[in-house]
Amino acid sequence: MNTDTMLTTIDNPFNPFTQFDEWYAYDTEKGYHTCNYLSRVAKVSDDLSDDEEASEISRAIDEIVHFNINGMYIKVTPENFETRPKKK
Repeated sequence: MNTDTMLTTIDNPFNPFTQFDEWYAYDTEKGYHTCNYLSRVAKVSDDLSDDEEASEISRAIDEIVHFNINGMYIKVTPENFETRPKKK
């Protein structure tokens, strides 16, 4: 799994790198189902190496953020999570 970047929503206060259970509970409670969305966009298979899978997940995150009509999704890293854009 790609742990250099993750997909989250601007209103989720939990860090998906260090507070994944809380992050996931919030995401599910809000009805976003971000992990499911990412798994539908990412084209992964058992035939991919770990590096290829990580690259594909990163590509899918970029695609989701690019076509982010409602502005909810953002790509975060462990370093920029605290300074990410937040919902006003």
